Amino acid sequence: MLKNYFKIAWRNLLKKKVYSIINIVGLGIGMTCCVLIFMFVQDELSYDQYHVNKDRIYRVIDGESIEGQNPDYSSFWVWGNAPVGPALQLDFPEIEKVVQFSGRADILFTVGDVTQQEDGILFMDSTVFDVFSWDLIEGNPKTALVAPYSVVLTESAAKKYFGDQPALGKTMKGSDVAGRANGGDYTVTGVVEDLPSNSHFKFEVLLSRITNIQSRPDVFESWGYVDTYTYFLVNDQFDRAAFEAKLPDFVKRRAGDENGENYAVAIESLNDVYLHSVAGRQPGELGSLSNIYVFSVIGLFILSIAIINFMNLSTARSLERAKEVGIRKSIGADRKSLIYQFLGESLIIVLLSAAVAVVLMAIALPLMNDLTGKIFALQSVINWQTLPFIISLIILVGLLAGSYPALVLSSFRPVAILKGINKSDQKGVNLRKGLVVFQFSLSIALIAGTIIVYNQMNLLLNKDMGFDKEQMVIADFNYDGSVTNVSSSLKSELESKSDILSVAFSRSVPGSHYPNAGTHIENPDGEMVLQVQPIFQVGVDFIDHFGLELAAGRSYSRDYPSDSTSAMVLNESAARQYGYSNPEEIIGKKFDQWGRSGTVIGVVKDFNYTSLHEAVEPLTLPFAAFASRYMSVKVKTENLPRTLAEIESVWKELVPQRPFIYSFLDEDFNAQYESDFRFRKIFTTFSVLAIFIACLGLLGLATYTAEQRTKEIGVRKVLGANTGSIVALLSKDFIKLVLVAIVIATPVAWYAMNKWLEGFAYQSQVHWWVFLIAGILAVVVAIVTISFQSIKAASMNPVKSLKSE
Repeated sequence: MLKNYFKIAWRNLLKKKVYSIINIVGLGIGMTCCVLIFMFVQDELSYDQYHVNKDRIYRVIDGESIEGQNPDYSSFWVWGNAPVGPALQLDFPEIEKVVQFSGRADILFTVGDVTQQEDGILFMDSTVFDVFSWDLIEGNPKTALVAPYSVVLTESAAKKYFGDQPALGKTMKGSDVAGRANGGDYTVTGVVEDLPSNSHFKFEVLLSRITNIQSRPDVFESWGYVDTYTYFLVNDQFDRAAFEAKLPDFVKRRAGDENGENYAVAIESLNDVYLHSVAGRQPGELGSLSNIYVFSVIGLFILSIAIINFMNLSTARSLERAKEVGIRKSIGADRKSLIYQFLGESLIIVLLSAAVAVVLMAIALPLMNDLTGKIFALQSVINWQTLPFIISLIILVGLLAGSYPALVLSSFRPVAILKGINKSDQKGVNLRKGLVVFQFSLSIALIAGTIIVYNQMNLLLNKDMGFDKEQMVIADFNYDGSVTNVSSSLKSELESKSDILSVAFSRSVPGSHYPNAGTHIENPDGEMVLQVQPIFQVGVDFIDHFGLELAAGRSYSRDYPSDSTSAMVLNESAARQYGYSNPEEIIGKKFDQWGRSGTVIGVVKDFNYTSLHEAVEPLTLPFAAFASRYMSVKVKTENLPRTLAEIESVWKELVPQRPFIYSFLDEDFNAQYESDFRFRKIFTTFSVLAIFIACLGLLGLATYTAEQRTKEIGVRKVLGANTGSIVALLSKDFIKLVLVAIVIATPVAWYAMNKWLEGFAYQSQVHWWVFLIAGILAVVVAIVTISFQSIKAASMNPVKSLKSE
């Protein structure tokens, strides 16, 4: 019997090749998209899950929380103070191990004749390998980071510095690490396997934290000094609720009033870090739970559209299979066996679609890697772990696609069928119309969503940020004092070049890392008020160089020597933070910050020094010429290669010991939006595929409709109808369905995209014309799809059409 079912199914596939191709290709693309999105989602959900003790690892976050109110964890930081780790371990016996490490730093390593800046190093506790599941290839995990000036390299870093030679025991000369460690010779005490890509923070080089502690012992006892991340491992009996209930008393007992009366500590599970943490100052990248939801929904949309195509075409062609059903029933076939037969046919089509999907996945994987920035291989798609999902998907798609057609076809009454009076009932026609509306509602929503995503990305790129970011070359010298000492010479030499407009030095530039500072400023009542805000330590020319506009007062000037010690410039938001709605009123007020005191001399207009995901925060810009890390060079762009060569030549002449490491400010700043642009590419790609599959189904239905109305078309042509009127006749019913879909899709897309835009402090407006364009595009696509078959049907010789009937 199974053999007969297979034969019948195969003959039907060959008999109606167009419908078979539409179904197989549509389902194949749908399954491919679904599996690719499943891979992406699975990878996002897998972050940090490779750690053996993942369920027992937590980390500390801290911030301010008013007693009796629910804390706002989005205002908390992961980057905190050092004393909290040892204090927690002393007071809570359920904590087995604590591992702490510094904020990211950069160091200049010299190995033999090669000098290279290593970015993103961490000063790490020796307990790191007791907490995290990172295996050493060389060295002892218990002792690798115990001694001062010890360094652990990843396998890739070891090959970069030492090639194929064993790295263990080798020496690397390291420069000063500003604020963290003095220069010295580091000994390689371990080589660790390259970190898995699904780690929420990554590194190439670990330096022993004791090196940091010995260089700056004072800050490791201060609850107010921020430069430490704290993770800890708990025992199996750990009760999180009971632990968190004890934290307020712990803070009062240990921290006292050093961080203020509202200082609070909380914890986050490692399992929640990548997708659920809202705290600031993260040690690495975070994922987006909303993006996972969006892509999962798109994957379901695409698969649903492909399944609907199958159902529509199968039920639309039910009349062609009606006699077969009638004969089978008249010779004794029961409904159950017919259902099995039609479900079997569906599963055969789905299996063929799965084979097509495997081929498409092999072709699409390089594109998927490019879209997501991840590395997927075919063996990571089809393996023993994913096989249950793939088999389940095939069975589920087969049942979903085949269940309704099987029920419809098996319900036909044999007497009516064999008398030739069976017709598709109105219920079936209405269902097909409803499914077409559903398909195009999804497609129109995706078109509108794509337009809105593009508008938002254009806003990110083109909004006036309040500073000059074009034509700006940024040289990173990592606080090297030898560069700072010749900064005046660098500036005068470079500004003498015709292609260089201006040069400035600063600790931070827009889009880069910046510290926070506690600043006392006199408020309108004459009281010195302490507030904490970001700080850009700048040279005398920074404000004019970056084109910042003054809202009140003046900028720093060489005409006022006291500016270097007793002047302060801040932004409008900082002025408001201290109670001055009119920036003019804060001019001349006293300030005290990091050992400098004097008066406020100027207020710059707010500018976006971070990404547009965030609103402009209060910012102070104190004069600190000798705390610089970056040299910013504003250049003409007529002959950029020559200009860069000139800058490098001057650099090598004045600071030959320091490599010239540069980048472009606009590229660095826009790099903050990398995940947003990846979202746009993925969203657009899968939206186009969804629309393509919907059009395949529409083409199939249009083809079938034209076939069913062949005689009517012939009669109309004999009576004088032209091709245009026949195309309009065949198209108008489908266009009506698309118009209904526009009405349904518009409010859904408007709501969904407004929710997505909430992730940005600055949002593009969702205009009414977006949905008009989406609707017009959908109508045009539908007309083009239908017209292909309608024109073909209208062009047939009416004599041939009537004869065939």
